Amino acid sequence: MSIRHYTIYFVLVALLACTACANRGSGPQGGPRDTIPPALVKETPINGTLHFDANRIEVQFDEYIQLADIQKNVLISPPQLNPPEVKAIGKTLSIVFNEDLQDSTTYTIDFGAAICDYNEKTPLEGYVYSFSTGDFIDTLAVSGRVYNAENLNPMPEVLVGIHSNHSDTALNTLPFARITRSDTEGYFTIHNIREGSYRLYALNDISRDYMYQPGEALAFDDSIITPYFERREVQDTLWRDTLGIDPVTKDTLFTEQIDTIQTVMRTFFLPDSLVLWYFEEDKQRHYFKGVYREEQHAFTLIFSAPQDTLPAMRSLKQSEVDSMATDSAWIDWMPYTLLQTNATHDTITFWLTDSLAIAQDSIYMEMTYLVSDSLYNLITQTDTVLAVYRRPRMSEKAWESVQRQKRERKLELKTNASSQFEIYDTIRIYSPFPVDSIDINNIHLAQQVDTTTQSLSFNIVARDSLQQTLMLIAQLEPEQSYLLTIDSAAIYDIYGKCNDSTDYKLKLKSLDAYSTLLVKMAHFDARARIQLLNDKDEVVRELSATKEGATFKNLTPTTYYLRMYIDYNGDGKWTTGDWLKKRQPEPVYYFPSKLKLRANWDFEENFDHLAVPQTSSKPRALISKKTNKQ
Repeated sequence: MSIRHYTIYFVLVALLACTACANRGSGPQGGPRDTIPPALVKETPINGTLHFDANRIEVQFDEYIQLADIQKNVLISPPQLNPPEVKAIGKTLSIVFNEDLQDSTTYTIDFGAAICDYNEKTPLEGYVYSFSTGDFIDTLAVSGRVYNAENLNPMPEVLVGIHSNHSDTALNTLPFARITRSDTEGYFTIHNIREGSYRLYALNDISRDYMYQPGEALAFDDSIITPYFERREVQDTLWRDTLGIDPVTKDTLFTEQIDTIQTVMRTFFLPDSLVLWYFEEDKQRHYFKGVYREEQHAFTLIFSAPQDTLPAMRSLKQSEVDSMATDSAWIDWMPYTLLQTNATHDTITFWLTDSLAIAQDSIYMEMTYLVSDSLYNLITQTDTVLAVYRRPRMSEKAWESVQRQKRERKLELKTNASSQFEIYDTIRIYSPFPVDSIDINNIHLAQQVDTTTQSLSFNIVARDSLQQTLMLIAQLEPEQSYLLTIDSAAIYDIYGKCNDSTDYKLKLKSLDAYSTLLVKMAHFDARARIQLLNDKDEVVRELSATKEGATFKNLTPTTYYLRMYIDYNGDGKWTTGDWLKKRQPEPVYYFPSKLKLRANWDFEENFDHLAVPQTSSKPRALISKKTNKQ
């Protein structure tokens, strides 16, 4: 074998050895994740084209692309009711218009985060394509931020638009002249605006018609805005790259160094700090949501909104809705019901009191109630409703056993009494069924002192019309222990069941376990109401402001926040806006810092709601924990 052949032989052996070593572990792991978005290669026609008369736009990129959530991300301005067809074909983005373009108009297509690379879905952010069907492209712009009027949270992904028509009817009858969408922090910029004056709006455009429909959340600016620009001198920093060696990796790198600072002229498009207060009108669509009957003795009707007027009910025979039915076992259940509504009056429960009515698995009724028409006017509607009780799947023998156990079962009462009873709380007794009678002589409350007890006087007050929640009103002392005794047969429900004898122990907390907070107003407003919030931005307590301040007593030591609103209409609650009445929501202000309360401490805080801008008053900790829902 020649030297040449030996050389080739050893090279092959070395290569095989390297291959064997490389195959010992797992296979190739791939490189780092591709974080570079697609790069623009060519636009047809080019961006900024004048006298545009085509119906198609094609944009080529340097890699294969895909589109993400076109309806959400792609916006064309002025809006088109029949939006263009946007497709990704290989490396090409295709836009085909399905609607005639307006004459002498600047168009802007904002793609948001729609354009992504095919493999890693890395989005190309901020790509905007503009053209004009006329002689020039409009260049003015306005910007600002959208806030939730009730909690000052920035509102993301809200449609923002302008109208050159200043009439009040434009929002309801005309599509916006130009539109954009707020970003994840609520900021917005409307580009390519023509010189003129405009009305500014934000809208939760559920109907996707770029017009306001009753029931959609919105915001509106009270003033008319006139876009303009200014040239201003600003300080600009020039940077230069310096070649260097990383001392750790020994790699060559570039470092940026300040070269010089110079004064330059910049163009600013104004106004650039507009604020829109976004709100949902206090107009609920009234409709019937459904009926459920989990137990034989009751059924419940659920409505979408409070029922100021109770529905008119009529018991129906099965034959009235089914021609094949017989009514031999039918009973008119209406005379044998007790009506119960919840606190918000959108849920109505009918308690059946007759055994024959209870035994009916199917209950038919005719219900006449109020519903909303397309303009949110209340009109009368009549429907046939069926409440069905579906028995659990079991044998007849097992079913009879369950029923017998129910008949023999006592009335099971519950109470909020506990060993850590809040001093501001009230003793409550809960019954699962409406209460028919109460023998107060068989209910006893006593204070425990060492080994003896001392009886206390009290009153019983029902929180609801059917007495399912009973409150015991008594003078209780901090740090003292009490015994609540309910004798057998003290309480009867409407089905004739009574309770067993039961004892409940409770002990009140010490006053030292609580904090007191006095909130004073730096700028007193008699209409102000001050809210104490937890770390979830939920209202814990609420008080009216006085010149002396609002005092929150017996607070559990923890972290709190403060919020204030000006109760213009004096109804004791925050009032939202009204578009038809051109009424903005009642203004809301946050105390910018959290309050950390300690046990057995009195705190005093001065609330100056004018000290910081309203839009920046909310603590960031609350913004981060609150979901921004439209």
